[in-house]
Amino acid sequence: MGQRLRNLVLVVVLASAGILLGSSLAQWWEPGAGPPPPSALPGAPGRVKVEVLNAGGQPGMAREATWTLRDRGFDVVYYGNAESFTQDSSVVMDRVGRPDLARSVAGVLGIRTVRSEPDSSLYLDVTVRLGPEWIRPGPSREEAGGRLPWWDLRRFIRRLDPS
Repeated sequence: MGQRLRNLVLVVVLASAGILLGSSLAQWWEPGAGPPPPSALPGAPGRVKVEVLNAGGQPGMAREATWTLRDRGFDVVYYGNAESFTQDSSVVMDRVGRPDLARSVAGVLGIRTVRSEPDSSLYLDVTVRLGPEWIRPGPSREEAGGRLPWWDLRRFIRRLDPS
């Protein structure tokens, strides 16, 4: 009886370890998805670090922009409200003297204004200040009929109705 119990425990432990390993590896794989998006631009020293600020006052703008950028491989290190909501249009600012990084972020978000304002006290590459006119380019995954992967925690965040 002791040998049977030991074998059963061994099988359960190995099966559990296999399930855990499989689920941890599955987070990087989506059926039907092509190669993962580039995590950095050519010549960039690693991932492009972005800060997204809601300067237009519309609820959820920074979060939507963050999801869009993260889906495209950018590293959004902070998102939230700007110090005021007085800005009338969106702008992307280069913070490290690499305007190509700012232009790539602007292209993803559909923002036309790009400025170079290097600031070595910030530990990021690009700052995005969203004005009230900004709308997310294209439908979200849910609106397009695609569901988020099972491992993506955004599935559990309830969206607030803007009305």
